[in-house]
Amino acid sequence: MQNESNVTDYYKKTAMFWSDMIAMMSSKPTTLSAVGPLRNLSTNLKKITSELTEANKEIVEFNNFLIEYYKQLADTWTTAQNNVSSKVSQLPPNEEGTEAYKRVWIDIFENNFTGLFDSKKFSENYNKLISTELDLLKRWNTITDVMLKSANLRSFIL
Repeated sequence: MQNESNVTDYYKKTAMFWSDMIAMMSSKPTTLSAVGPLRNLSTNLKKITSELTEANKEIVEFNNFLIEYYKQLADTWTTAQNNVSSKVSQLPPNEEGTEAYKRVWIDIFENNFTGLFDSKKFSENYNKLISTELDLLKRWNTITDVMLKSANLRSFIL
């Protein structure tokens, strides 16, 4: 966790350095960025940089929630498969046993995954996963809006 924070801080400082440099260059009338949409973009670069920095933090959070989501699914699958394996040895090795195996497999998997989806831990993680995804979408929309306005183009963001 400390390593992620150091990496995030490094990129944040680097991004701020370059945005300050571009802002400084754009304030001089002889620079190339004094012409057209580049001047608008350079003045809005700090907003874009701050949004990208926050988006990077949210991507890390999203990935952590996604890892937990798949871990819960995999653990439930493994538990269900182990339960099925323990029941299979009790079934006769004929056609009736095959049908019984299918019913046992379906029942155990249905019960385990229903239990997972009803659990508080799963629902909290899934809620955080979706919320972070929506936050990322808002950030990308904000960045797109700033860039379109910098180019004097109409924004389609509602």
